[in-house]
Amino acid sequence: MGNSYAGQLKTTRFEEVLHNSIEASLRSNNLVPRPVFSQLYLEAEQQLSSLEAGNRADNEEEEEEEEEEEEGSESNSPPVTYQMKPPPEGCCTTDGFCQAGKDLRLASISNEQIEVPSGFLLVGAKSPNIPDHLLVCAVDKRFLPDDHGRNALLGFSGNCVGCGKKGFCYFTEFSNHINLKLTTQPKKQKHLKYYLVRNAQGTLTKGSAICWKGAEFRTRQCSSNTCSNTLFPPPENTGSPATVTNEPVLAAHPVAQAGMHQMAPDHLPSVACQAVYNGKDSPQQHSVKSGLSSMTRPQVLGTLTNPGPPKKRHKGWSPESPSSNEAWNLQPNPQIANRSKNDGGGGGGGLSCLPHAAMLGPASSPVVASGEPVSIPDNLLQIYKAKPVIFKGHGNFPYLCGNLNDVIVSPLLYTCYKNAQSISRAYEQYGASTMQPISEEMQLLLTVYYLVQLASDQVPLIEDLEQIFMRSWRESHLSEIRQYQQAIPQAFPQVPGPIAPVTSAQLPWLAGLAASSCNDSVHIIECNYSLAEGLSEMFKMLIEGKLVKTNYVVIICAGRNRTIDSCIAVTGKYQARILSESMLTPAEYQKEVNYELITGKAEALGAFFSSLCPDGDTDVLLDKFYQENRSHILPSLSAAANKQAALDASGTAVCTSYHIERHQIRPFQLAVAQKLLSHVCSIADSSTQNLDLGSFEKVDFLICVPPSEVTYQQTLFHLWQSGVLLELGLEKEHLTRQRVEQYVVKVDAEAQTKFKAFLQNSMQNPHTLFVLIHDHAHWDLVSAVHSLYPQSDPAMGYVDRLLNCREVKEAPNIVTLHVTSFPYALQTQYTRISPYNEIHWPSLYNNGAELYNENKKYYGLSEFIESTLSGHSLPLLRYDSSFEAMVMALGKRFPRLHSAVIRTFVLVQHYSAAMMAVCGLSQMKNYTTVETLEITQNLINSSRQCPSGHGLMVVLRIPCIPLATVAYERLSHVRERLALEDHFEIILGNPNSGINIGKHFVEQLKIWQKIEDDEWRPQTYLELEGLPCILIFSGMDPQGESLPRSLRYCDLRLINSSCLVRTALEQELGLAAYFISSEISVEKVAPPNDVLESDPEKLSSTDNEDEETAIEGSASEKRSPVKRERSGSHDSGASSISSKAPSTASCSESSPPLVAAGEVGKSPHKVLSNSTEEIVNKAEKPQQKVDKDSKVAAKLAQASIASSSPSPFSSSSASSAPSHSSFVLQASHCSMAKASQQPPIVYLPKLVYDIVTSADSTGLSKSSSLLPYHSVMWASSFRPLMSKMMTCTEQSLYYRQWTVPKPIHMDYNNRNEGRMDTFHPRRLLLSGPPQIGKTGAYLQFLSILSRMLIRLTEVDVYNEEEINTELKRESDPCYHQPGDAWPDLDTFKKIPFDYTIHDPKYEDASLICSRSQKTKSEDRSTNRKQEDLYMHRQTTRMRLSKYAAYNTYHHCEQCHQYMGFNPRYQNNDYIKSPTFTPTTGRHEHGLFNLYHAMDGASHLHVLVVKEYEMAIYKKYWPNHIMLVLPSIFNSAGVGAAHFLIKELSYHNLELERNRQEELGIKPQDIWPFIIISDDSCVMWNTVEIDCPGDRKNEYTWTERNISLKQILQHIESTPNVTHYALIGMRKWSSKTNSGELKEPFSCCHVHDFVILNVDLTQNVQYNQNRFMCDDVDFNLRAHSAGLLICRFNRFSVMKKQIAVGGQRSFHIKSKVSDNPVTIAPAQYICAPDSKHTFLAAPAQLLLEKYLQYHSHRFFPLSVKNYSHPVLSVDCYLNLGPQIAVCYVSSRPHSLNVSCSDMIFSGLLLYLCDSFVVASFLKKFHFLKGATLCVICQDRNSLRQTVVRLELEDEWQFRLRDEFQTANAKEDKPLFFLTGRHI
Repeated sequence: MGNSYAGQLKTTRFEEVLHNSIEASLRSNNLVPRPVFSQLYLEAEQQLSSLEAGNRADNEEEEEEEEEEEEGSESNSPPVTYQMKPPPEGCCTTDGFCQAGKDLRLASISNEQIEVPSGFLLVGAKSPNIPDHLLVCAVDKRFLPDDHGRNALLGFSGNCVGCGKKGFCYFTEFSNHINLKLTTQPKKQKHLKYYLVRNAQGTLTKGSAICWKGAEFRTRQCSSNTCSNTLFPPPENTGSPATVTNEPVLAAHPVAQAGMHQMAPDHLPSVACQAVYNGKDSPQQHSVKSGLSSMTRPQVLGTLTNPGPPKKRHKGWSPESPSSNEAWNLQPNPQIANRSKNDGGGGGGGLSCLPHAAMLGPASSPVVASGEPVSIPDNLLQIYKAKPVIFKGHGNFPYLCGNLNDVIVSPLLYTCYKNAQSISRAYEQYGASTMQPISEEMQLLLTVYYLVQLASDQVPLIEDLEQIFMRSWRESHLSEIRQYQQAIPQAFPQVPGPIAPVTSAQLPWLAGLAASSCNDSVHIIECNYSLAEGLSEMFKMLIEGKLVKTNYVVIICAGRNRTIDSCIAVTGKYQARILSESMLTPAEYQKEVNYELITGKAEALGAFFSSLCPDGDTDVLLDKFYQENRSHILPSLSAAANKQAALDASGTAVCTSYHIERHQIRPFQLAVAQKLLSHVCSIADSSTQNLDLGSFEKVDFLICVPPSEVTYQQTLFHLWQSGVLLELGLEKEHLTRQRVEQYVVKVDAEAQTKFKAFLQNSMQNPHTLFVLIHDHAHWDLVSAVHSLYPQSDPAMGYVDRLLNCREVKEAPNIVTLHVTSFPYALQTQYTRISPYNEIHWPSLYNNGAELYNENKKYYGLSEFIESTLSGHSLPLLRYDSSFEAMVMALGKRFPRLHSAVIRTFVLVQHYSAAMMAVCGLSQMKNYTTVETLEITQNLINSSRQCPSGHGLMVVLRIPCIPLATVAYERLSHVRERLALEDHFEIILGNPNSGINIGKHFVEQLKIWQKIEDDEWRPQTYLELEGLPCILIFSGMDPQGESLPRSLRYCDLRLINSSCLVRTALEQELGLAAYFISSEISVEKVAPPNDVLESDPEKLSSTDNEDEETAIEGSASEKRSPVKRERSGSHDSGASSISSKAPSTASCSESSPPLVAAGEVGKSPHKVLSNSTEEIVNKAEKPQQKVDKDSKVAAKLAQASIASSSPSPFSSSSASSAPSHSSFVLQASHCSMAKASQQPPIVYLPKLVYDIVTSADSTGLSKSSSLLPYHSVMWASSFRPLMSKMMTCTEQSLYYRQWTVPKPIHMDYNNRNEGRMDTFHPRRLLLSGPPQIGKTGAYLQFLSILSRMLIRLTEVDVYNEEEINTELKRESDPCYHQPGDAWPDLDTFKKIPFDYTIHDPKYEDASLICSRSQKTKSEDRSTNRKQEDLYMHRQTTRMRLSKYAAYNTYHHCEQCHQYMGFNPRYQNNDYIKSPTFTPTTGRHEHGLFNLYHAMDGASHLHVLVVKEYEMAIYKKYWPNHIMLVLPSIFNSAGVGAAHFLIKELSYHNLELERNRQEELGIKPQDIWPFIIISDDSCVMWNTVEIDCPGDRKNEYTWTERNISLKQILQHIESTPNVTHYALIGMRKWSSKTNSGELKEPFSCCHVHDFVILNVDLTQNVQYNQNRFMCDDVDFNLRAHSAGLLICRFNRFSVMKKQIAVGGQRSFHIKSKVSDNPVTIAPAQYICAPDSKHTFLAAPAQLLLEKYLQYHSHRFFPLSVKNYSHPVLSVDCYLNLGPQIAVCYVSSRPHSLNVSCSDMIFSGLLLYLCDSFVVASFLKKFHFLKGATLCVICQDRNSLRQTVVRLELEDEWQFRLRDEFQTANAKEDKPLFFLTGRHI
């Protein structure tokens, strides 16, 4: 279908459309007044090229729509492969070259001369294969777009500049020729990117981007749907102003809110509508191309042609519809207010009814200047008294020329509009194809609505506008969002209904209608051609004074190219000043203030103030006062001061309330420290191995603070008091200040030296953990590469240079801790800190319950804001309306001065006047404010209320240092003239210098703090506790300085309120953060010094008068319930003293006074009228009208001032003039003590106060929604709102998602394509409110971290003396010399076996007798609870050596392979004996890492585990060999493990012998030893014997730790080692004496760590059924078999106390009940066939436990009868410590003790085998009444044993003496039979 249709729009057709529109409007039931269009014209002249341009535009739209669909498919689905034509054979296919082989790359041919035909341009093409290069092409410029993205012919015509081939008519052909190698359909819009131009040197370079229509901002359009038109019927009058809402957020149909209605579909004319967004047809939004009606008859002035339908039928197009080239010219009604139009002369250009498509040209130039330049009048500032701020909006912005210094142009609004065009990632889930962003028309209309609802003293905020766009977009797409939130899948989801759009034709009228209700605050200018007309008109109106009441001028141009050009000029003097100053950087701000001070521009202010004084110059008045009162200046004050000093010096008068809090750790500080430690441990426990805590032995640290001398000294003070340096062992007891300074560094130019030493120290001490603490971490986040303030502040960027250097990043022993109250700038998308490494200060309360036992309550920002909402106390946050009105008036009078200069001079003047008024110059009351007067009188009088002279501190915050210096000098001069030098100090707090105060006050502080050092000077503000003073706090930002408890007033009226970012505001308010005693409720007690003896009714009246005294604002503000709740919080410390006058003064040129003159005359408490215009323009007389509100306010002001602390105005007669006698104290109360019981009162600028105290629907302060930091920016305007319910963690995640750092931010380059490795693994962030105790928390963290590291490097090892040593014979001969390294075999065979158990772990085991013993009974008795034996064993803490065995928590580089999955390493140094370690329940805590113990030697280590534990052990120890016991041993004890180890080893020995025998190796040459080690052996020691000379019996010895490798290699080297069956070593004890080491080798029991000869012990087996004492049992049977057991006494093993696993993993419980009821050992046996509760435990375990605790029931004669032990045949069972046993073996040829002279008290036969016969038993003698216990597997075996052994011959049995273990029959219980010897 070609463009063959060429219909004409007939006049009758047009009239039909208008008729239908009028008819539809008349039938509507909408009662809202409708808008009116006065006239409607058709364009007079039709351009000659309209048809061609129309065709071209339509075809271009069609082409771009095709491209958009294709791009959309590329983004949502795999691209369709483009079949490129194969290149001709032999041609070049190299990227960057044409097929003829010629180089086309710009970098290669930029200096070559290229022939360009006429009408062609050189452009750069992008190849996807070489993205870093541009390919040079010559293209016919007719096929390229103009600057607006229009007028490009379809098709292509180009030449190859390489080979010179010409005549390429298709871009596909051309792309093949230049080897673009595309996989998608070639399109010129995609690949022709830039114009190429020649620079001054003649080199071809990349120029501006080719402005393809909408190329930069495309959104794929959704599928079509037909929607209705929104027509505007003609009412008879204009819309009422009441229809304009004050709410900034529009509903889903915003046009309807402005007085429009949507026409029903059946009233539609047959006209299709299409809205174009970014150059595309939008089925969601349809604009009205026709149908606009008027009360007057439209006149047709020309003929319009219709080029017909496009190639594709666009949805909603009809043949009758006008085409895109039609234009309508709307002549506005001159009666519509607030809208101007420039006469265009001769018809002019028309306003397109469609929005513009392209977004303003190249992205590199966001706002393109075009058209005629606009000349700025030369005298604009001089005439208008303000610099207008012009915000570029949509479209093109004209060039400005002339007096450019008198205007400010900002792209901020343009950026906001552009950001709002992009749909946020958060809403991608809803599908971008069905929801369009806000159109340009709607953006501008919403902006107008926002400006209209602003009060005259409010400043627009970009955050507000962004949220308005966000909420409007969400509400307009609510149906789509809800639809996509439904879980029901649909193949073809129903397209939601259309939303009425705002067209460009409607926009000027709607904007004017919206502005008609704002009392000319917003003015609309409509242009025909360009913004230049509107700007010229605006400048003309400014010069003529027609915009005096106008704060904002909105200029709209709906131009010829279907585009909207707009800009907004801020012409309100107050708003323009604030906005212009907010655009200055801190460096520019200080430079401007310095310039004004140096050049003397500010002197005009001083002259003005002098002219106000009724008696002449203020200085003249001061000098006159000084001269008149030189000899008797305030005698009462001076005498009192001198007397006070004397009293203080003598000590006769002391104030008991004074004390400086020493360092103490509060409960929540300890909790935070523990949280920090927990996070450090979690880093160490992670699998990343980024921190090996086990390798560190101590802690060192460095604290980095901002370059503030006070903060530096304050940190030193905290560090000194904390004692951390001594606790960490870093310093000795006598700590000097110079040593402390080594651990704190100011981050400035001199920090490099200290920091370098820190890094070197960390590299030289790899076993020390270094903690790098970055305090006040939000300060100086400037990138080291991009210094923000290179000239004014050279220290900026040092944090990045030092803390982010490669050495810190890579050092494995440095942990970085950022500490800040404002972490927002460290929580961006590119942050270096993992969200898991953030530690937030815990809440002190949870649901009203106190979480920590605190005796103090913290007052921070939220508590201060809450005080403004409370009705029970005066607000803590206030502003001074009188001061603000004065500043605003002077700002109009002195437009060239920075507001900071004006505010500072005004406030200094107020303080000066207040001091003079307090000193008796009562006429000066009229030249200050109530607030300043209250502060001053309370300051001066505070020291009078305390016997020691303690006073209050007033902080006067002046960020700019030069201004602070001016204020200091002026106030000091006034104080000196008033002779107040001894009453209060004025301190200039400069961050770059220390504190300087007078000698008199230094002496006072020394007396109060009991300091005797003559050289002492206060170095921190905390040391100024109780000093009456004004602290002028300077510096652009607070840097962590803390203030004392005597702080009473925090005057922030001079803070830089134009820099509205969250961090800046909160850190200023953080100065007032405070701890008070929790016993005092601020809600119920008025702040001290405000009310002492006041009438309670006067106070309560403040709760009821708030609506009457509230500031007059917008209608919405008046209606706000939040505003109604504020109890006087809107104004000064005098509570609700401001009437409606102050706000009027700030809104209008003439304002009534705060209080009438008559009222002032009655009350000396009142200041002069706050009508600043009266002061400035003395010709104007203040209005005398006083309404009820102002009377009430004045009454309240009297109450507040009269009831303040004793002052000149506190005399008995309120109307009397103040006198010197009024200084007499009414009561002796310490003002400082009262101040410490209440948080300070904070005065804010009105602008800041409004931001801080205004809240959203969730109650969140507006300040929290501001940009968090000046060096970050929002990632998108379409971000969700913050909520008050957000936790700190949720806020962090919010900022991490929605903020990105600017290039000046140090984290800007910390990005790696979304990968998670941008987080530094050893970097943490601690955040908490200001002044809450973070310094104490991190110092406590260092302390407990050090303790934990020491704990990690130490273990509790058993430290017990050997038992039963008294049984050793003193006369035993010495068989070896003490220094012998190995035993001599022949000598060793002579050593008798020591049957006695000496291992202290068997202290509660039965004594083994080898002969008749005479042991006292009490020697073996014990009073310990036997069940708690393990917990009561004696241990000692030992430092781990480098040869220790470790558990799974140990990580280090050396043993990394040992612990991992890697193949087993090979080492020439090896251990021959394999190590077997039986273990259960200790997969984490078992000491299986023997790498360090073996000193890296190769060894074989086998873990012996039960089947059900195999998986968990394999997980923790993947590189260990596992010997898994069969499942039948899951409930077995350690005997089973030992049994299988030995059996497996012997079997393996036999196999190896057979294998080696075939190779000719003798069987005896195969190594037969294995090691059986407990899983708790941690370290090994050796004793070194020193035998001097030839005297072998005299020796000294020392013990040291050595590696297990050395011990094993030494033992394995023992001569004739294969003749020994068992080799062991001592259990370590610190109480070992030289007597025990006299014999280096012993033949005795060995335990815990045994080297076993599996060859010799082939016939001696471990008892696989045993749970306890199986090693003793095995030792006895091995000895009785004639095998040698050798213990090396020079070696010892340390055993670690492990509280989990081992034999304690066996729990005996009932089999029938799941209740964990403790079952006593007495219940472990029962009578056979009884109904006893069966136990779920092995029979052998029940037997051993029962015998251990209750064997006295079987052997009553044996209790404590050690001379007559129990005879135990072939086994050793523990019968408890009170019963001794004698072990004998029934095996032939076994070695037994001589029993001929022994008489036994009992006989124990345990599972007797065939070697036990009757004749064997008859060799032994028993006491009469001795008892017998026979134990068998079943009852049948029991009877057979009795018969076989003929026991009934000597033993008497009874049926009731038969028992069994208390387990079920299926669990095979053991059976007992007891009898008595006859």
